[in-house]
Amino acid sequence: MQNATSRRQLGALAAPSLIFTVGMIAFPILYTIWVSFHASSATGQLRFNGLGSYARMIGDDRFWAGIWVTFYLYFLSLSLQLFFGTWLALLLFNAKRLPGVVRSLFISPFMMPPVVAGMMWIVILDPSLGVANYLLTSVGLPPSTWLASPRWVVPTLALIDTWQWTPYVALIVLGGLQSLPPGVYEAAEIDGAPRWKKLTRITLPLLLPTLVTAMVLRSVDLLRFFDLIYITTQGGPADASLTLNIYGIRTGFEFFQLGYAGALMITLSAIVLGAVIALNRLRAAVAW
Repeated sequence: MQNATSRRQLGALAAPSLIFTVGMIAFPILYTIWVSFHASSATGQLRFNGLGSYARMIGDDRFWAGIWVTFYLYFLSLSLQLFFGTWLALLLFNAKRLPGVVRSLFISPFMMPPVVAGMMWIVILDPSLGVANYLLTSVGLPPSTWLASPRWVVPTLALIDTWQWTPYVALIVLGGLQSLPPGVYEAAEIDGAPRWKKLTRITLPLLLPTLVTAMVLRSVDLLRFFDLIYITTQGGPADASLTLNIYGIRTGFEFFQLGYAGALMITLSAIVLGAVIALNRLRAAVAW
């Protein structure tokens, strides 16, 4: 009886914060859904539009271009971060005597605010004064326009994001490496397995659940990529880096088409939710 009373008291104490938290999450989502069924008039008033905003997306070339850029940037960045993050984790795991200062330098980029990282890379990649073109020309290669090139802007953004978030993936993978059973490696040593076979036949298969976890965590950020793009290109040049998130923000806050912006954001949220659900199912399937 006393335990039941204590649980009720704890529940009563936690109820206000729980209600506040649920409200803070639910209200923006429900309001955005409500707005997506309306259209903005010239005076800023909202009028009911039904599924008009969603129907508009079907014939909107910029919407489909935003979908393409979003997934192009997503797959390119995720692939690079998983590859280099795993490599960095293996390096840190095997370099037991690496000084702590060096280890801290390896993982420092993801602790940097995106605004600072974006401004820093704008200076580095400046076509005229940036150090990136100086290094290219010093080895006989032609300079690049980097963020000003419609062809190279998305790969450049992917490289910047990879530089910043590879250490985050490496920390996740490093935790997975430290949890692997040592007995498997001892058996492989007895059998005389070379290092590359231990990597491909033991380490990577056992790390698969950890890698999928890293994919889930990075997918949420990459599919709604915003801050770095807005700081460096704002979707340009010529909409070459216009992701769905950037398109929705600009539609709502620059052109004040709140209904259409709400529909774009709900569509993006559905894409993120679908990707997370699919990756979580994959993680459950590969768990050991």
